[in-house]
Amino acid sequence: MADATDLRDAGERLGPDELRALQLERLRASLRHAYDHVPFYRESFDKAGVHPEDCRSLPDLAHFPFTTKADLRANYPYGMFAVPRERIRRLHASSGTTGHPTVVGYTDNDLSMWADMVARSLRAAGTRPGDIVHVAYGYGLFTGGLGAHYGAERLGCTVVPASGGMTARQVQLIRDLEPTVIMVTPSYMLTLLDEFERQGVDPRTTSLRAGVFGAEPWTEQMRREIEERFGIDAVDIYGLSEVIGPGVAQECVETKDGLTVWEDHFYPEVVDPITGEVLPDGEQGELVFTSLTKEAMPIVRYRTRDLTRLLPGTARVFRRMEKVTGRSDDMVILRGVNLFPTQIEEIVLRTPGVAPHFQLRLTREGRLDSLTVRAEARPDAPSQTREAAARSIVAAVKDGIGVSVDVEIVDPESLERSVGKIRRIVDLRSRDAG
Repeated sequence: MADATDLRDAGERLGPDELRALQLERLRASLRHAYDHVPFYRESFDKAGVHPEDCRSLPDLAHFPFTTKADLRANYPYGMFAVPRERIRRLHASSGTTGHPTVVGYTDNDLSMWADMVARSLRAAGTRPGDIVHVAYGYGLFTGGLGAHYGAERLGCTVVPASGGMTARQVQLIRDLEPTVIMVTPSYMLTLLDEFERQGVDPRTTSLRAGVFGAEPWTEQMRREIEERFGIDAVDIYGLSEVIGPGVAQECVETKDGLTVWEDHFYPEVVDPITGEVLPDGEQGELVFTSLTKEAMPIVRYRTRDLTRLLPGTARVFRRMEKVTGRSDDMVILRGVNLFPTQIEEIVLRTPGVAPHFQLRLTREGRLDSLTVRAEARPDAPSQTREAAARSIVAAVKDGIGVSVDVEIVDPESLERSVGKIRRIVDLRSRDAG
């Protein structure tokens, strides 16, 4: 019997053998569900010469074909659904800025499972029934706001559905309603921090004790920045709409050592981004997910494009994934050198006089690509420090990454802010070529 103080649910208390047996049982059922009810998967499996019954062990999943975002877009809007449309209780969708959005459907059971996973995640982050949770993720077709909302309610919390935007009002709500937990993108949290200080309010005096941050990669340096300026515990939450939304994995507040993957519902693999070969735990590659319990839209070996590695469990029996260091499709190849925005972020955050707001601008002169790092000065930084900060970033990028960049230190609050995911890369190369 579990200790009375152990708030973990039954899934979190599985032993290793129990977990593997449950995963295999659910995996086989999910493959069969996808094959029987989604024409795309029937055709895909048949073309690859595999059948659901061929999955006799967890490693056998490697023989099944991948699913990509392009596949989801090609079957827009309802082609990936495994249940009649009448059983769908909610639809979410990606932004669709580069083509058709990816549409995701949920049955009643899917919505209940999703709420359970977010509740589990919040509990792992230190949230408890009765806490007030300020949700500043965007509401609407984006999964962040509603996913966080129903999970917090499932845990027994009071929810402030603030959504995004109206930064000054967000600060007022936090001061007046006294939430103990905030759920928001890390980049927007920094915008909130700036607004507190602009209003002359010490962020460390608020009621907040924890922040659950997701929807974009962020670094250990950003964690320290938020924790020190706000006096809270900052932990990571991971998810993506194609798999369920937020709540696929969660960093446990007692360890802060990577995200525990809720493997009883989402089976992870890490593959070589080029060859697709499954990599052993501990090696970095592209994260791939297969859903184990989804009804409306089962997903088989979905290529997330997120780069990480799988590690043994610590706070839970489930494996951990390292903080996402970047996306394979966000990687910039600059004069033969691979570069990720998170590498620049680490350098910007440790540079005196520079705020943690930056943008990368890619241009092309002739046949040569150039990268300019535009970073905001801190409001309290003397103007004469800007040149020194720019030189410091140039040197750190050259020494640490091995490539030369230009750096501009711009006025505070002059870079475009985003309510949700910050636009880190502005690629102007095609315009320059034209």
